[in-house]
Amino acid sequence: MTMSENNPNRPWWRGATIYQIYPRSFMDSNGDGIGDLPGITSRLDYVASLGVDAIWVSPFFLSPMKDFGYDVADFRAVDPIFGALDDFDAMVARAHALGLRVLIDQVMSHTSDQHAWFVESRSSRDNPKADWFVWADAKPDGSPPSNWQSVFGGPAWTWDARRQQYYLHNFLASQPQLNCHNREVQDAMLANLEFWLERGVDGFRLDAVNFAMHDPALTDNPPAPDTGKPRTRPFDFQLRIHNQSHPDIPAYIERIRELTDRYGERPGTIFTVAEVGGDDSEAEMRAFTADDRRFNSTYGFNFLYAERLTADLVCRALTEWPDEPGTNWPSWAFENHDAPRALSRWADDEHREAFAAMKMALLACMRGNPILYNGEELGLTQVDIPFDQLQDPEAIANWPLTLSRDGVRTPLPWTAEGGFTSGTPWLPYGEENLARSVAAQDAANASLLHHTRAMLALRNAHPALHHGSVDWCRAEGALLSFGRSADGESVECHFNLSVAPVALSGLDGDAEILCALNGANPSEIPPYGALIVRP
Repeated sequence: MTMSENNPNRPWWRGATIYQIYPRSFMDSNGDGIGDLPGITSRLDYVASLGVDAIWVSPFFLSPMKDFGYDVADFRAVDPIFGALDDFDAMVARAHALGLRVLIDQVMSHTSDQHAWFVESRSSRDNPKADWFVWADAKPDGSPPSNWQSVFGGPAWTWDARRQQYYLHNFLASQPQLNCHNREVQDAMLANLEFWLERGVDGFRLDAVNFAMHDPALTDNPPAPDTGKPRTRPFDFQLRIHNQSHPDIPAYIERIRELTDRYGERPGTIFTVAEVGGDDSEAEMRAFTADDRRFNSTYGFNFLYAERLTADLVCRALTEWPDEPGTNWPSWAFENHDAPRALSRWADDEHREAFAAMKMALLACMRGNPILYNGEELGLTQVDIPFDQLQDPEAIANWPLTLSRDGVRTPLPWTAEGGFTSGTPWLPYGEENLARSVAAQDAANASLLHHTRAMLALRNAHPALHHGSVDWCRAEGALLSFGRSADGESVECHFNLSVAPVALSGLDGDAEILCALNGANPSEIPPYGALIVRP
């Protein structure tokens, strides 16, 4: 029985653990080397065995795959490499039969240049969709309308000879920017969401929402101050205040919420979690989730690109979102399809096993929705992809300074030989990761896979960990401690985020130990140990 079933007034997603599936790399059913929807369906029993509540499936829509599905050519069609709509329906049915909710990505700010909307929009300046994308005349000298830069490098404007105008693209030139100021565009995007709601999805992860609207005056962005960090792209040289984050975006979000509230068991049960990155992400996260009229949660970047996991970093993240009415319910991830594997950033080889176990315990104890990226439960590390095998357009364009996203997108190793496909995988497994296969870890009781199941079971068994408040948080050097409570239960969580033991004092001698990890005890926590107690 899930926590939401224990309390029908609490939406299912509040405290839920979500498992992100990157379809290209999860399971291939037909031997072409690329994962697909039937492959996902065939492995959902494994996902359910982890103790998660939902899956988030990254884009599987019709696409030329210039950005591997985030360049959508048809929001309502499954790309043939992933299967067909019937395969999607079968996946949803199987997930629901196993008690798993289904979330899917929705790309809200742009399309592929092969989308029918853009094909029509670029055909003339007076067609019905002429204003569905962001078009602008050249400056008198022929240069782009503003100085805005693309995330992937170079100007955010590309000249189109058919219209004799520039079009905006915050990402690849093949990803033209939707003009979401246009009410017709909003209506069309809402209709796309409704298409998938009618097919039974339980929520959406909404991509790049803060890029959905721009400053119509096309004001130049000011230069960004030099912080001393390497700047690998022209995008890093600007304060991006005019090409994104327009103040009208929250009103658009309210329209999305009005739609999703018409579905699910009752209003608020269709889960919406927005990706929000950038220099002013905290303010936008609050605005995008305000007053229970907008999104349910936002997907923070606090940990995704952090070079180190520190007690102070975790405390800041937890205390930014207090348990107060109208305040954002957070969602946390330590890694995803865009961010490098956490173990490769945060742990050395000697301590990697202990660190991985502590990291999983920490994620399970944090207030919010933990999001596990496929393979994280196995302790997969970042794979070094040679330049001649790179697929990631950002890595190719900015080689060698940008860390390749391909290294975190490698196929899931189901067996020691791979087991992902009967053909040649689209990316290499990585020899180190083959030793961490599902089969090997299923057979070893002390594995990270079994530990992940145990940590999620612990979270689900204790209201304080599942959906409780954070009552206090302390960062004392490498010692991270916080208290959580809900439904009359209180739990204390202590983590050592260093390679040296730390002393622990002040614990009630009668405290019930719920988890003592890596040799932790009430007086001392060894390197990367954890102690979770109920006073």
